[in-house]
Amino acid sequence: MEKFLNNTKKIIFLKQKNILSSALILASMIVISRFFGFLRYRTLTIFFSKEELDLFFASFRLSDIVFEILISGALTSAFIPIFIKYEKRQEELENNISSIINFMMLGLFLFIFTIFVAANFIIPIITPGFSPKDISYIITFSRILLIGQLPFLVLGNILSGMAQANKIFIITAVAPIIYNLAIVLTTIFFSQSFWIYGPLIGVILGALLFFIIQLPLIFIINFHYRPFTIKKSVLIEFFRLFLPRVFSVITTQIDLTIDLTLSSLLGPGSYTVFFFAQHLQLFPVSLVGMAIGQASLPYLSELYKEEKFIEIKKIFTDFLLQILFLTIPLSFFFVFARTPIVRFFFGGEKFDWEGTNQTALTLSYFALSLPFHSIFYLIVRSFYATHDTKTPFFVNSFSVLINTLLSLFFVFVLKLPVWSLAISFSISISVNVFFLLWFFYKKITGFQVDRILKNSVKFYFASFVSACFSYPLMKLLDGLILNTVRTINVFFLLVIIFSFFVLLYLFLAWLLNVEEIYVLAKLLIKIKEMKKKIIEVYTEVS
Repeated sequence: MEKFLNNTKKIIFLKQKNILSSALILASMIVISRFFGFLRYRTLTIFFSKEELDLFFASFRLSDIVFEILISGALTSAFIPIFIKYEKRQEELENNISSIINFMMLGLFLFIFTIFVAANFIIPIITPGFSPKDISYIITFSRILLIGQLPFLVLGNILSGMAQANKIFIITAVAPIIYNLAIVLTTIFFSQSFWIYGPLIGVILGALLFFIIQLPLIFIINFHYRPFTIKKSVLIEFFRLFLPRVFSVITTQIDLTIDLTLSSLLGPGSYTVFFFAQHLQLFPVSLVGMAIGQASLPYLSELYKEEKFIEIKKIFTDFLLQILFLTIPLSFFFVFARTPIVRFFFGGEKFDWEGTNQTALTLSYFALSLPFHSIFYLIVRSFYATHDTKTPFFVNSFSVLINTLLSLFFVFVLKLPVWSLAISFSISISVNVFFLLWFFYKKITGFQVDRILKNSVKFYFASFVSACFSYPLMKLLDGLILNTVRTINVFFLLVIIFSFFVLLYLFLAWLLNVEEIYVLAKLLIKIKEMKKKIIEVYTEVS
């Protein structure tokens, strides 16, 4: 048993040695984590109507703002690059990182206190479409999340940042699975007795477990936290990287809050429709874009520190093309298979057919920008690796302005329903990525634009042809062969159509001589190597 536990620890805390294996680990764990995330949403739609879920999802808005400022703002732009910078000087590393952690925790508690007190004033402003009774519920739920969930999530993500800086990815991906599983179980067992407070209990319990499961990282990386240390020099360096990113995060959070505000004005259940469609679109984005972007940050940071700009150009171009190769066909699939996808993930007893159709249509408009949204995470982290957080901030602010103006125009002038918010997002994120690519091209003095454009055309052509053959097959199977009233048959329908679509896409990509197709072969080899390594470790037990 001792050998088994030791070998398990080796696997969980294994350091990755290249971007491909890191991205593969992250993508694999994201799939599992997102599965439990969608299981959470599916469970919620069994016990609650879309109108009730409006209250639940809206209550996360305030805590999400604080979380994104402290984690998305600080972790990727400043915490990880600074950790890598000082990782070979243990004493200096511990003093500097402890100073940053102490500052972040002070900021966290100031945020919590301020927003807790001001919730009565803030919530009615950002949710004008809800009734006074619903607003009072959202205020109560928001305060519970601020106190019970937020501190543990922030601490857990600080540990995740330390792990990622050390190229340890498995344990940081396991933690969200535990978080989601806690919500699923408490929803099942407590919802009928405690209403929405049931899943809220799971949110708090899940956040606590999210933190606890990552605590061993401190001992694995041999980091000694110093609670009373404050170093002005590193905080100045931290602020220099952190502040532009914070402003960028704030603009994004304002944009998301405007989406909540406008959704609340579009009728009961509209915010749940928007929320579900947005999170479905985020699944392939996180699987490909976030995984590669997250995995590339430590490596690009090291290359920039060593001034290896040729390698940076090559890595950036290769992975940008690989993101496009994977996400362009997914974009087409999410458009033509939108309804069975929504039915499979959110087809709970209390999620009605109107909500399904609205979510499916909203998803299809989100899916149009799926490749650009995926690229966004690679390009932004590439800027962070070069210690440039200002450029993404200015571009993101411009993008948010476009999104906000378009959303207001669609809702108040054209009187369009909730799916119009997805159109404005797709337009704005595409503009955002275009400008980021242009500025990064200038920053690193060029990359292979001709190759990117040429291969992108091939990806779109292969995806379009594959979709043209797959959609009629889906309509033939749906109803005539498979009775999709049952969820299991919806699953079989998606598996059959997706398999046919992917095989046809790969065949056409091979005919078009797309070199990115050989990345799949590398991934298969890498999977085989990792499987062999795990088997070798565990055979030692016997």
